[in-house]
Amino acid sequence: MAKKAAKKIQFAWEGVNKQGHKLKGEETAVSADLVKANLRKQGITPKKVKKKAQPLFGGAKKITPGDIAVFSRQLATMLKAGVPLVQSFGIVGEGHENPAMRELILGIKTDVEAGGTFHQALKKNPDYFDDLFCNLVDAGEQAGALETLLEKIATYKEKTESLKAKIKKALVYPVSVLVVAMIVTVILLMFVVPVFADMFKGFGADLPVFTQFVVGLSDGFIANWYIIFGVLGGIIFGFKTLKKKSEAFNVWLDNFVLKAPVISELTNKAAIARFSRTLATMFTAGVPLVEAMDSVAGAAGNRTYTKAILRIRDDISAGQQLQISLQQSGLFPNMVIQMVAIGEESGALDDMLSKVADYYEEQVDNAVDSLTAMMEPMIMVFLAIVIGGLVIAMYLPIFMMGDAI
Repeated sequence: MAKKAAKKIQFAWEGVNKQGHKLKGEETAVSADLVKANLRKQGITPKKVKKKAQPLFGGAKKITPGDIAVFSRQLATMLKAGVPLVQSFGIVGEGHENPAMRELILGIKTDVEAGGTFHQALKKNPDYFDDLFCNLVDAGEQAGALETLLEKIATYKEKTESLKAKIKKALVYPVSVLVVAMIVTVILLMFVVPVFADMFKGFGADLPVFTQFVVGLSDGFIANWYIIFGVLGGIIFGFKTLKKKSEAFNVWLDNFVLKAPVISELTNKAAIARFSRTLATMFTAGVPLVEAMDSVAGAAGNRTYTKAILRIRDDISAGQQLQISLQQSGLFPNMVIQMVAIGEESGALDDMLSKVADYYEEQVDNAVDSLTAMMEPMIMVFLAIVIGGLVIAMYLPIFMMGDAI
């Protein structure tokens, strides 16, 4: 049975170098003894090494893809400025505000100092550095152009995160408004309508049909709220469970979003943008086309596109041109196929793919703006019908009584 890797801990240290200057810093290692040994290798005599105190509340912040993008950009900048790799890790890591990110970077620094390569150190942290990132760093180390590849990785990560943010923007706004509308509706049905219903009992006259319907709806909701919330909770739980555990459900869901009336255009354009950007980045790094397709498939963000890209990979390995394989997949527009054809014929496939990515990222931006502009009036109408209808139903008897007087 394989031994479990020892957990790395953040240590703060103080020491003196050969010139007698006092130094201090932080390092991630499995023990204080290992920190002392690493310091001595650097010509520093350790005076004090202690485990760094953890924050009382909250602990370390979560590492986000945005943090990884910033790390890539900072490291590329350091290397272009002529700063050695290990020293760059120290500067970037110790200056990071996120303790979790600082620990990650200094852990990579420790691994590289111990004689490992950069890409091997990254592979120890698969939650933050995917195969695409590791493969590009490996290509950069072998070609002696690590700073150039890191710059391309940074650009790729920034573009990818920007694309995700645009899609989130399109979905979060309507969902948040609908959730607030549901909460307001529940409050009206459970607490406001019953007050009006008690008041109407003293009128001594029949209530309008619409008001009777809303009062009946309120009574039914209050009597069965636990069943309604239970069913709703069961649906949400079932959806999350299926999404987490059922590959068949995820395939169906990804197919559905590619054909759904409102979001299909946005989903398809986002997938094509990711495909083009990832393949352009891999191809620029000198990764062979067939090998690059594995990373491209993993970055597609949609299982339908992932399966199609893996089929394209198999076609290319059998000697077929990329443009023909894209056409046969039935997922890529004619414009993409023509641009790829031009790239293959001219030997500038990476440049053509970058142009396709730029175009579709702009298209996603426009689609988000159009979707938001289209949904705003729909949401307003929904709110007017649901919440406005409840309010009108409650005041309708009062208006009718006023007319009778």
